[in-house]
Amino acid sequence: TDRADGTGKADDQASEFGQQLPGPRLGVGMDCCVIPLRHGGLSLVQTTDFFYPLVEDPYMMGRIACANVLSDLYAMGITECDNMLMLLSVSQKMNDKDRERVMPLIIQGFRDAAEEGGTSVTGGQTVINPWIIVGGVASVVCQPNEFIMPDGAVPGDVLVLTKPLGTQVAVNAHQWLDQTERWNKIKLVVTKEEVKEAYQEAMFSMATLNRTAAGLMHKFQAHAATDVTGFGLLGHANNLAAQQRNEVAFVIHNLPIIAKMAAISKACGNIFNLVQGKSAETSGGLLMCLPREQAAKFCSEMKSQSSGAGGQGAAGGAWIIGIVEKGDRRARIIDKPRIIEVPPRGTQAANQDNNSTSPAPSANLS
Repeated sequence: TDRADGTGKADDQASEFGQQLPGPRLGVGMDCCVIPLRHGGLSLVQTTDFFYPLVEDPYMMGRIACANVLSDLYAMGITECDNMLMLLSVSQKMNDKDRERVMPLIIQGFRDAAEEGGTSVTGGQTVINPWIIVGGVASVVCQPNEFIMPDGAVPGDVLVLTKPLGTQVAVNAHQWLDQTERWNKIKLVVTKEEVKEAYQEAMFSMATLNRTAAGLMHKFQAHAATDVTGFGLLGHANNLAAQQRNEVAFVIHNLPIIAKMAAISKACGNIFNLVQGKSAETSGGLLMCLPREQAAKFCSEMKSQSSGAGGQGAAGGAWIIGIVEKGDRRARIIDKPRIIEVPPRGTQAANQDNNSTSPAPSANLS
């Protein structure tokens, strides 16, 4: 609406059209648009996303791009996708040989991830550009009980995150292995082997679908969620807090971070602002508000399902990171948050963690 009285413009056909259709609506600002349809109480949920390559493996890059697009649907508790389109920009700087090797691998990775998500790619658009760009569109028609609007957090809820932070730091640190000046800044806090393990963890984490977490949002009565991507944990937490119907604030106490990435961030002059929650993530986890009595059970089930699926999550797949309290619809990270070092999968530390029989994580938020 454009007027203070909320009536909108007299000739605003879109506003009139929207008022004729009952059902929840979600527009610019959150992960998806939710549009009521003319037919039988159904809604169209749709999203698009694209970015530049950030890992060296073209196939994995395609998987990451697809997972990133689908994650916007998963953030609303939607587990099914009716259709995907792929957006692809081929670099004009690539020679024919490189193009014919690289681009089919990106496409295959994207298609395979879509298939894993129970959907398929039926079209899209390819262009020539100075840079490679990869992304897509995901669409689904839903009944109201199939999605969870991201606006129902209440004081007393617990904040849960389903993937570790630090993907940007891991990817950059891996590139610095060949840059002597940059490597010299971090070599005192990390070994080359640890950087390679963190890079592999970041790559597999980014390529992992948030579909399991989306399904569990319904089972454990999630009140709101978003996915953590380019604005970092704090940026997306603030965006989610601003969307809430109730006057609440998010307070973050714990930061699960891929092992050694916090130390690297500090050693290189804190250019990533990782511990401040401002480091960009790609295809990150879901940040969700769960009832306090459900949060530990959600984390436990995420861990068991991740282990059953071949260890998809780094060290179990979900962490309690904060609380929802009465407030001004903002998010903050406490001055000295607890850093949870998440060991990369396949390492001895990760195997010990997965084999442990300790109880599900408690809130530990006093």
